[in-house]
Amino acid sequence: MWLALLGASGALRAEIIDARYLEPTGRYDHAILGDALEWGALELTLRDGRVLRAVLPESLVFEDIAPRLWDVDGDGAPEVVTVESSLSHGARLAIWDAEGRIAATPYIGQRHRWLAPLGAADLDGDGRIEIAYIDRPHLARVLRLFRLEDGKLVPVAELAGLTNHRIGWDHVESGIRDCGSGAEIIAANAGWSQVMAVRFAAGRLVAREVGPYTSRASIDAALACR
Repeated sequence: MWLALLGASGALRAEIIDARYLEPTGRYDHAILGDALEWGALELTLRDGRVLRAVLPESLVFEDIAPRLWDVDGDGAPEVVTVESSLSHGARLAIWDAEGRIAATPYIGQRHRWLAPLGAADLDGDGRIEIAYIDRPHLARVLRLFRLEDGKLVPVAELAGLTNHRIGWDHVESGIRDCGSGAEIIAANAGWSQVMAVRFAAGRLVAREVGPYTSRASIDAALACR
């Protein structure tokens, strides 16, 4: 999977300390993030000094803002969460570590369909990490939760009517907060009129309004528990 291995090998744990996309490409003409370029390669830097690089086949791109260092298996060390898009089947969420790609959701199934990662946390307090993203934030507007179990991303719950991205933005407006009573997902409602807080309990997602949406500052304030 990794096409380049640079630096010293060593006995230290292969902990990822940095990740970035490389090799900008115009082979996927979606431009959902505001420009015509996506990414063809992923580079990881490990704590032991190694630098790993993977190059996607011509049929795939990283259609993403930046790779995310999120602990998705609860071991205290981060994995890398990415958005990969097939030129023919649209986007999927993919998890990478120092061994390569370890899991991915199914593709959305149609070209020029995207998803926007939101966060990863133990949302229901059971000790397992849930990974959250908005499926097609401009069309379907569905919040989906997955868990990494036995090397697979397993769907856990979903809730329609939420979004975190507008066409052309180079950022998402969402996240996960804990204001003292447990983790909550923060996003906008489908019409961008309200900031929504979403809890996950007993296998269900439940949303409530926490205030009007007027700008990115509305989401930031909610994430800061204001």
